[in-house]
Parts: sequence; structure tokens; C-alpha cells
Amino acid sequence: MFAFLVIGLIVLVAEIISRKIFHSRIPGSAIAILTGLILGYMGGFLTGGEKGLADITLFKGIGFFGGAMFRDFTIVATAMGASFYLIKRPGVLGLVSLLAGIVLFFFIGVLIALAWGFRDAASICTIGAGACTYIVGPVTGAAIGASSEVIALSIGTGLVKTIAVTIFTPIAAKKIGLNGPEAAMAYGGLMGTSSGVAAGLAATDPKLVPYGAVTATFYTGLGCLLCPSAFYILLSLFF
Repeated sequence: MFAFLVIGLIVLVAEIISRKIFHSRIPGSAIAILTGLILGYMGGFLTGGEKGLADITLFKGIGFFGGAMFRDFTIVATAMGASFYLIKRPGVLGLVSLLAGIVLFFFIGVLIALAWGFRDAASICTIGAGACTYIVGPVTGAAIGASSEVIALSIGTGLVKTIAVTIFTPIAAKKIGLNGPEAAMAYGGLMGTSSGVAAGLAATDPKLVPYGAVTATFYTGLGCLLCPSAFYILLSLFF
């Protein structure tokens, strides 16, 4: 129960900071995740343990709260309310944007992993998946047996992407023609990070948010399907 309270307070404070200080340009979820990573590092540093903040007795419940059951429930919840009818509206454009977005960012993540010195398929695939979104990263890492350190790096990679999409969406909107529902759905499919796309479109035109969020949600699901299966098998042929 204390873990629920702690996480709730972190999310509440993150939302307040997002609205009051950053004027919703950086989503509260991104701030909350960054806070969690910092607290996890501090917990591990102070105790010398491997479970982050959960190594401190007072916060032991967070280890359960952050376990596989709640993680999977959260992933499923991101797709709740998304209509298959809406995803069909942009037709081939929506499908192409989804596939192109996942392949592009996964490839970028692979290059980042190689630059960091990783040479095993599991680590490279996990970081590549993290570049898709900070949800796809840990799901992939858990599925293919990546280390907790690599999974943390994948989350951090996805977090940086989310913040970048949030900040640069309203700046680049006019230049890339982001001014209608179909463009928003294509954009959501290319970028994929639900919170980043939603926050960026909210700063651009609030009416576009639902359209971008629909394809961004399906991006997460498709990424969770492709990264630990087809992409991992492909990487295993080379590493």
C-alpha cells in the first residue's frame, strides 16, 4: 500500500511540474519515469543492492509494484479504448507509417547500442526496442533475457526520445504539414511514443491529439510483437 502511495505522489508531483513549469511541453509521465530512474539509482548506490529503491526496507513494496504483473497490465491498458475502425481510416498510409517508424527507430537504437560497445543480440535488440518506446524496451528485454542494466538503458533511450518528440513537435509542425487528422495519424505512427506524441500535438493543436494517439498506441503493440521476435531473430544471425 505504501508503494502505491509513493508512486501516486511521484506521478502527481510530475504532472504538477509538467503543467506549472513546462506548460505541458514535457509530459508528466516522462518526468515521473526520470524521477523513478534517479530514485532507483540512489537506492542501489546507498545500499549496494540490485533492486534499486526496493533494497531499502521502507520501499520494499516498490519491488512488487514494479514487477512483471503490473508491467504487463500497464502495457495492455495503453491499448484500451483504441478503435480498430479508426486505425483503418488512413488506410495504407497508417500501416506504412507504423512499420517505417518502428524500423527506423529500432535501427537508430541498434546503432546507439553498437556505439556503446554492446555486441550481443539480446542487448542490442533491447536498446533498439527502447528507441521505439520506453515500453517496448523493457518488454523486449524481459522476453529475450537482457540484463537489468541494459533494460534500464533502453528505458532511458525511450525517455530521451519522448522528451525530444514533445519539444520539437510544435516547433516543426508547420514545416512538415502537421495540420490535419490524417497527418496526425501518420505522425503518431512514425514517432510512436504515445505520451510524447500526445503532448506535442496538444501544444500544436489539441484537436489532433486523439488521431495521433491512436496510431501511437498501435505502434507500441506492434513494437512489442516485432522486436522480441522477428527483429531479435534477425540480429541473432549477425551477433
